[in-house]
Amino acid sequence: MNTMSCLSSNFKFVFLASTVIWMTVMSSSLAAVDASNVTTIGTDSVTYDRRSLIINGQRKLLISASIHYPRSVPAMWPGLVRLAKEGGVDVIETYVFWNGHEPSPGNYYFGGRFDLVKFCKIIQQAGMYMILRIGPFVAAEWNFGGLPVWLHYVPGTTFRTDSEPFKYHMQKFMTYTVNLMKRERLFASQGGPIILSQVENEYGYYENAYGEGGKRYALWAAKMALSQNTGVPWIMCQQYDAPDPVIDTCNSFYCDQFKPISPNKPKIWTENWPGWFKTFGARDPHRPAEDVAYSVARFFQKGGSVQNYYMYHGGTNFGRTAGGPFITTSYDYDAPIDEYGLPRFPKWGHLKELHKVIKSCEHALLNNDPTLLSLGPLQEADVYEDASGACAAFLANMDDKNDKVVQFRHVSYHLPAWSVSILPDCKNVAFNTAKVGCQTSIVNMAPIDLHPTASSPKRDIKSLQWEVFKETAGVWGVADFTKNGFVDHINTTKDATDYLWYTTSIFVHAEEDFLRNRGTAMLFVESKGHAMHVFINKKLQASASGNGTVPQFKFGTPIALKAGKNEISLLSMTVGLQTAGAFYEWIGAGPTSVKVAGFKTGTMDLTASAWTYKIGLQGEHLRIQKSYNLKSKIWAPTSQPPKQQPLTWYKAVVDAPPGNEPVALDMIHMGKGMAWLNGQEIGRYWPRRTSKYENCVTQCDYRGKFNPDKCVTGCGQPTQRWYHVPRSWFKPSGNVLIIFEEIGGDPSQIRFSMRKVSGACGHLSVDHPSFDVENLQGSEIENDKNRPTLSLKCPTNTNISSVKFASFGNPNGTCGSYMLGDCHDQNSAALVEKVCLNQNECALEMSSANFNMQLCPSTVKKLAVEVNCS
Repeated sequence: MNTMSCLSSNFKFVFLASTVIWMTVMSSSLAAVDASNVTTIGTDSVTYDRRSLIINGQRKLLISASIHYPRSVPAMWPGLVRLAKEGGVDVIETYVFWNGHEPSPGNYYFGGRFDLVKFCKIIQQAGMYMILRIGPFVAAEWNFGGLPVWLHYVPGTTFRTDSEPFKYHMQKFMTYTVNLMKRERLFASQGGPIILSQVENEYGYYENAYGEGGKRYALWAAKMALSQNTGVPWIMCQQYDAPDPVIDTCNSFYCDQFKPISPNKPKIWTENWPGWFKTFGARDPHRPAEDVAYSVARFFQKGGSVQNYYMYHGGTNFGRTAGGPFITTSYDYDAPIDEYGLPRFPKWGHLKELHKVIKSCEHALLNNDPTLLSLGPLQEADVYEDASGACAAFLANMDDKNDKVVQFRHVSYHLPAWSVSILPDCKNVAFNTAKVGCQTSIVNMAPIDLHPTASSPKRDIKSLQWEVFKETAGVWGVADFTKNGFVDHINTTKDATDYLWYTTSIFVHAEEDFLRNRGTAMLFVESKGHAMHVFINKKLQASASGNGTVPQFKFGTPIALKAGKNEISLLSMTVGLQTAGAFYEWIGAGPTSVKVAGFKTGTMDLTASAWTYKIGLQGEHLRIQKSYNLKSKIWAPTSQPPKQQPLTWYKAVVDAPPGNEPVALDMIHMGKGMAWLNGQEIGRYWPRRTSKYENCVTQCDYRGKFNPDKCVTGCGQPTQRWYHVPRSWFKPSGNVLIIFEEIGGDPSQIRFSMRKVSGACGHLSVDHPSFDVENLQGSEIENDKNRPTLSLKCPTNTNISSVKFASFGNPNGTCGSYMLGDCHDQNSAALVEKVCLNQNECALEMSSANFNMQLCPSTVKKLAVEVNCS
């Protein structure tokens, strides 16, 4: 694990996944914590007042990070937790995924990626806290919002309202989970890491849609949770009527203006979204590090005490766990730790610096009420100060266009637009949210060859020994049933598979004009979603789909019919089930209308015709995706895998890729389908391209409020090209790779790629904050002792091999495209090479000993460097 950092950290961080924001300035001063009023249960006590959580009599300011255990693999968990802690995180937060743990009624599974106990204990061993969001409804872009599909078919059940069957099963699972945590002594009251638990999730958005039943349900859920006697507080996020003592919390891009229902509860931010999710066929959203840092600083400036990043590591929607519909297999989320477990620079490093500075203000923030000072129309300061001399100030410029110079305590401070400066001693700026001093890592996906055996020479995937199995279009084997009209796709498959065949036949007379004139008829289809392939007489004729915004679709396509009987087979597909919304479990999928036009007698409406149904694929029924079917006779060897063949399964045996870098499967030359390695589900692949005519950016302006459409990239490119394959799934050799391709591709072009950090770059101005918070003594600080320093670091076991660019002066451009300005120190490259070459990491201090500080006296000088790592 590459754990590069911008600043060394010798202090302890405590992480909490939810944060509540205190929105008003209280006139009375905060009282000291009275230990006699704290009830200790077991080993640790967790309580709260209006200002913060109180753990064992100590106020805590907590930084939390969401890491979902089933979105990575157990082998990754220790590294992810370690990297979060190094990034200044105190708490790990996760949902509990009911449909992964109870796949059928009363049958519980807590193994593999769903080993919640193991995940909790790894967090505990790291000396961190934990927030457990049991829900059990989670949304989270997870299939069916985390609720098991079988629950929808329990008679009399309506999700998330005053429905007795739903409440019975919800309480049963909640109790099972809580008892499991108790048995392993994982609640803080037992000496474990769990300091908060959550029931329900963002129900306030939908409660009114359920009327009085919704209100009764929300109150019941809170009381049911409290009855579990965990010894730690319960939270409900986005719940506008959470009853005491449950804490209501905030989910948003910004929560500085959030105010809890009760003035006796702390401000907790359970979800700060540092990025956003992706859907197949849509653009790639990015949230700038400067804006994420701004939102966090404003939250703590306005009285927040617990802040959680959703997500800090997004991970992967392995198998069919992605919901939406249309959520991609990647759940990278532009998070501080990327999908593969590498820190995302500069975001990870910039936030680490922020956390360090905020934590240095903990005593002043949690033991004093702020004084609000106006510094201008859109500028303000919040000052936390007490008689002991502790003082911390936040200076905010909320103007999203213009930098400002403000006067604070008779000193001038420059505030970039849309930024917050933090002064841990009310004098010196230790951090400004808009000034990123951390390196940017240059990351690429490096293709590697596959080879079939350890003893064979290195070979391209084209030379592998392939085997294939061809599906039959339409009904295979014995039909499941025949019915006039259409059945709902989801009600029929119960989500046991993505696939459902709808098949009928029509008779075409030879005298039809489109046959005599060598023309075509037109097929018109309407569907509730999500996607469909049309086969006429076993041949693929067309494909269509909805999208992440509108899953429904309609289309028309010419079809080639023949004289006599013609078979029409529609392969309907789901791409993840709905994840949220009022009564979302009733949203269906599948065709609603099918018509054929072009006949002499007019349009033929097949909607009410007799349709024959078959659930799933023959390969799924035979379970050929499992590696124990390696020698099954259904596979046919082939010297070259067939190209552009729909409904085809491919199998090849490969060695593990060399090295230790994370691995992905490059599917750019394939169509749509699913992939497995050694029986493990890699997930759905679909290199569906976005429109090249949409508005994408090359550089994002961090200023102003963020939304998912503000800073998007990838126009004209596949939404997801690479698919994460965890290293722990590989054996040294003999790995069975299986692909099911729906519409046709070129499997000989499939590649494994390694995610590699090939270089680093950074830029820093001479006015970058350089105040050392670790040496804060409350006395005068000599600013020239702490000069801005640009630190660069390569991954473990690699060094800086060359300097691609170096300039001290006024260089312009961004990482990867720096250019010299009209002010440049000619010795820049030589100095950087002297300090950095052949080193794993180096630090470049911007001082007169290193650079010509007298150069261009009227220019605010900066240093820009790009290096290669190998």
